Amino acid sequence: MRNLTALVISILAIHFSHSQINELGLYLGGSNFIGDVGATDYISPNQLAVGGIYKWNRSRRHSYRASLIFTTLEGKDINSDDPRRIQRGYEFSSNIVEASIGMEFTFIEFNLHSERKISTPYLHTGITVAKHDNHYFLNGMQTPENTSSWAYGIPMTLGFKTTFIDNIVLGIEIGARYTFSDELDGSVPDAKWRPEYRFGNINNNDWYTFSGITLTYTFGENPCYCVNE
Repeated sequence: MRNLTALVISILAIHFSHSQINELGLYLGGSNFIGDVGATDYISPNQLAVGGIYKWNRSRRHSYRASLIFTTLEGKDINSDDPRRIQRGYEFSSNIVEASIGMEFTFIEFNLHSERKISTPYLHTGITVAKHDNHYFLNGMQTPENTSSWAYGIPMTLGFKTTFIDNIVLGIEIGARYTFSDELDGSVPDAKWRPEYRFGNINNNDWYTFSGITLTYTFGENPCYCVNE
């Protein structure tokens, strides 16, 4: 069984290395948080976001995509348009590491072996998981819980990419993350024995947004795009 598994992996590795186009590069942009603390602007980056991105172009119209992004989520009530939040005056800052896998779909065929410059809008979705430290608010101050949690979410990204120079693809995108967590801003403490520190709308989960650029280097053999793809 072990030999059979090794044989299958070797065959797949050979197939992938000779029949696909790969992209590997950097993500650089900004992030902003949308939740129970701070402003509620959907696109208002206030912290640096950096990371790496990899794409495996399965066809001219879609690719598998993975990324790892580091940022700090920040919320300040004083920056809100809500007078109640401004009066409350809460603020928090939390470092996160987000891993994401999913698929990217282009509106126009994106043939990386075309001899002319090509561009297309694209959509991306999949699943994300972000590791963050937990905290709560005590007397209006952010107080660490000395624990960390994983916030799973769904990315919804709209972007535009173009061939830049030889083997380089430049992309510009805005991506919102809907999470299945309400703990990112400290409005719902992770510790079950702190229910008295809960506040805000506990029926709405947290969001955060990335706005930035991708710069990827393409490599690999010319893929065989099948007609039925």
